[in-house]
Amino acid sequence: MELISNFIDIFLHLDKHLSAVIQAYGAFTYFLLFIIIFCETGLVVTPILPGDSLLFVAGTFAATGALDIRFLFILLSIAAIAGDTANYLIGHIVGPKVFTRENVRFLNKEHLNRTHQFYEKYGGKTIILARFVPIIRTFAPFVAGIGSMTYVKFISYNVVGGILWIAICVFAGFYFGNISIVKNNFTLVILTIVFLSILPGVIEYIRHLRQKTIMH
Repeated sequence: MELISNFIDIFLHLDKHLSAVIQAYGAFTYFLLFIIIFCETGLVVTPILPGDSLLFVAGTFAATGALDIRFLFILLSIAAIAGDTANYLIGHIVGPKVFTRENVRFLNKEHLNRTHQFYEKYGGKTIILARFVPIIRTFAPFVAGIGSMTYVKFISYNVVGGILWIAICVFAGFYFGNISIVKNNFTLVILTIVFLSILPGVIEYIRHLRQKTIMH
């Protein structure tokens, strides 16, 4: 039982145990990193797994030579893209069945259609920006699948968002991992990037509301 408990603790908090795992398991560490990033993005039931912090720490260890930065970037990009794809497919298969059940209140075809319309119009930005927000990135592709967002559109933004997320987090750790102010405030740095990314859209939305108010 203690062995299982230790394994679960390592799996859930690999970002904190990465040094020990690298020393004990060597190249097997890449497999663990792949599985965790895939599950964190691909399974709705595992949003508590480390994401940003794990990528940042992995990049930090790559800077010391303990991990190969190029292989790490390629491998985890594949994991992130595959995870979102799996999540989308699960939502696409399971979602419509749930929404069309007659005995489920508030879940109906109209809600499904609205979700589809939203993702067709704003899904691209949502898929990309959600990558940088913990928990939200786990649910965004699932909801995109439920709303039947056009797959070609989804996969395009999935690839861009996945590569961008891995690149920013891993290379931030690689180049700035030893700078304490960045290391201790990495989540804040990521949220600042997201805020600056959506700021133009927020400003445009406020202008739109003001124009409506003036017209009325």
